[in-house]
Amino acid sequence: MSLLNVGLRAVMTNQIALQTTGHNIANVNTPGYSRQNVVQQTSPGQNLGSGYIGNGVDVATIMRNYSDLLSRQSTTAGSVSAGDVVRAQSLAQMQEIFAGGSAGLGAAINSMMNAFGDVATSPADPSARQVVLTRMGEVAARFRSAAAQLDELDYNTRQQISNNVTQVNSLAGQIAALNMQISRSMATGHAPNDLLDKRDQMIRDINKYVQTTQVMASDGTLSLFVGGSQPLVMGGNAAQLSLQDSSQHPGSGRLALHFNQPGGHSTELTPSMLGGGEISGLLQFQNNDLTEGRNLLGRMALAIGDALNQQNRLGLTPSGQNGSDLFKLNKTTQGSATGPQWAAPNTPQATVEDSSALKPSDYQIIFGSDAPKGRVVRLSDGQITEFNDMADLNSKRIDGLRFDIAAEGGPGQSILFRPLAQVAHGIQAAAHSANDLAAANPVAASIESLGDPSLRLVGLKVGAGFDAASFSGLTLSFSKNPTTQQIEYSISPPPAGVAASGVYYTGQPISLAPGLQITLSGTPSLSGSDSDKIQLGLATDAQYGQAYQRDAGNASAFLDLRDAKLFDGSTSLTDGFSTAMAQVGTRTQSAKYAASLSETVARNLESDRSAVSGVNLDEEAAKLLQYQQSYQASAKMLQVAQSIFDSVLQAVGR
Repeated sequence: MSLLNVGLRAVMTNQIALQTTGHNIANVNTPGYSRQNVVQQTSPGQNLGSGYIGNGVDVATIMRNYSDLLSRQSTTAGSVSAGDVVRAQSLAQMQEIFAGGSAGLGAAINSMMNAFGDVATSPADPSARQVVLTRMGEVAARFRSAAAQLDELDYNTRQQISNNVTQVNSLAGQIAALNMQISRSMATGHAPNDLLDKRDQMIRDINKYVQTTQVMASDGTLSLFVGGSQPLVMGGNAAQLSLQDSSQHPGSGRLALHFNQPGGHSTELTPSMLGGGEISGLLQFQNNDLTEGRNLLGRMALAIGDALNQQNRLGLTPSGQNGSDLFKLNKTTQGSATGPQWAAPNTPQATVEDSSALKPSDYQIIFGSDAPKGRVVRLSDGQITEFNDMADLNSKRIDGLRFDIAAEGGPGQSILFRPLAQVAHGIQAAAHSANDLAAANPVAASIESLGDPSLRLVGLKVGAGFDAASFSGLTLSFSKNPTTQQIEYSISPPPAGVAASGVYYTGQPISLAPGLQITLSGTPSLSGSDSDKIQLGLATDAQYGQAYQRDAGNASAFLDLRDAKLFDGSTSLTDGFSTAMAQVGTRTQSAKYAASLSETVARNLESDRSAVSGVNLDEEAAKLLQYQQSYQASAKMLQVAQSIFDSVLQAVGR
């Protein structure tokens, strides 16, 4: 009977080994599966007086090949990689909105500015003016289209974050339920390997959305924490996450992940607290990258539209009227306040006064209790401007913005301003008739020559700062300095704000008044105290007739805007769009590099984990043959034991 028992134990043990090997082979492609091995032990021998006789083999347990360290490292790296990858993908989509090419916004802006060249060449041609109006309509439409695409990207991002939060809550509940099953199974003294694999895979899945830290308990349950210390799963209990507006920047459209403990209060988790995961990457894109994209687009629309509006208001239309705005722009925005709200008409406002000084940023005004009374924070880079009271704040010009706040806020109260976020949505072409384009200068000039007229008028330019209402005409005359022998000019009556005299150089502009320049060529004639004179007056004066209908001086000034510094005081209109493209492109390339790096780290760590826990088919095939032969030998042992037992029975029967 002892030989029969030894054989039976051997058969059962090898059968279990074969079954375990088959289980490994069957799950070779199962995500999260850890290879299992049968741990065998010698069955305690029996003392028969002459020594201990062996009783065969027993199965001690089924061991899971698993490294807790490698698993945690792989899970964390995978979480960081998921966040980097999804942010890089979202930035790549935003980069397409700022793309160049003939269908891009930059091409439309260039076409519009080039169209002013035709007007400068043929100011009386209504078709040339109509082309300008058509190009302005195209620019406005492409600004609105780009803004709509950013809105769609914002909507899709919000939906993806919301879906991810739902997935996290579902997985957290499933992990809590698995904790209870594992705890009950662990009470038997053996590890439920497949349940542990399933839980570990769920932990890897949940870390794709939000990074967690894990703490193992003695009963086999595992607790998950998010945001550093918030218990998402504790034993058999699971908390919930929710997506809400950021309490730090209310009304900004920024989102925040909130942790909701059952029966407790809600805790806001910032992206920096989350660490990794798709939710963190998407929140960073939605709150920072997308906000900058909107502000870059809005600043471009406002700076270009405002510059064209100002220039058109300086000129004269073919009917002799002052020009009006070419674009409808929203230059005033209302603030969003925390705490007690300001009631109309005392609603806090921010107004753009210098579009060329704008920064692509939102602004937050935070009130304090001590001096200084508050501070204005530029959210794009954290730069702070302090103020002592409301009069001090309202008198400041911060990045081209003027704030208008009637009443002081309480300590800790804040107001958020988004002066550029919606500009591109509302931009529209305001000029619909060729007569709306003010291509003529409001000032005309005539030369009074003493003799042979060698002095020529090259150009007359009116720009920002010129006030036609206070301009009553002036005279430009010349004289020779007896000491230097240089020809000098003088302006009468002497204008305020510019030099009344200076050295004359042919082809060099002369400032006649704020915003008014004249360029002459040739040498003026001089005779004693007399000289050639340039008489300047309003173009609508009778002495000039209706020459403004043929004048293209202001159209040339529109062309000069291509090189004007409209962005950050250093970037021209022509380079404005390419600069915005470069900013978005640089951010996108940086995100792609980070995603590539984190993907490599995650892949290497997952490879290390798989080397320990993964199934090798060649190895399992060799084990299958080994256990098959052992099983056959064990079966032969039973056969021999049965034969011996039968022989004994036959002998006793005789």
